Amino acid sequence: MSTGKPGKGLPLRIRPLEPGDWPIIVKLFGANGACGGCWCMWPRVPRGGKLWEDLKGPKNRDRFRRLVRAGKVHGVLAFCAGEPVGWCSFGPRQTFPRLDTVRAIQHDWSDGTWSIVCFYVRSAWRQRGIAGRLLEAATRRARALGARTIEGYPAVPHNSSEPLPAAFAWTGVPALFEKAGYSPLVQPKASRTVFVKHGRKR
Repeated sequence: MSTGKPGKGLPLRIRPLEPGDWPIIVKLFGANGACGGCWCMWPRVPRGGKLWEDLKGPKNRDRFRRLVRAGKVHGVLAFCAGEPVGWCSFGPRQTFPRLDTVRAIQHDWSDGTWSIVCFYVRSAWRQRGIAGRLLEAATRRARALGARTIEGYPAVPHNSSEPLPAAFAWTGVPALFEKAGYSPLVQPKASRTVFVKHGRKR
């Protein structure tokens, strides 16, 4: 999908996820499933609490494997010298039921709304601009698949002078979306800013 030279002149290649990529996902995410047993399932589970605690780990892994192999997951993978180094997941907003439970991001949306829900970059590859390249690729892919509006839900650091720890930045940060041309959605009653970019015109 794209090539470039992030950090130290190393070439980066980004392409869409394919149903046969499960072994690559396992290699990239590692034994902990990228983030404490999440396996990129948090936005796909309808609620948290006891249900989420019960699913974390092997159950999430099995569910995500089935979705990937069935071609029901949208994502882009970043590679350097053939090694997977990063991931971004996105898709139609209605396919992420957990978003409906997050009061801080609620607003009116349509069937043409797609969501950028997850970033994962291996620790040794962070701070090299890979997340930004993944967001650009995910945005292009969502547009190509018919998205009319694309949303992101970045986390905001409590202290603006300190970077957000990677463990809490898996939905991205505002600067990432701003650089990619996303604009904050004005929501007077919301406690968290949703970033939006228009997709294809129909």
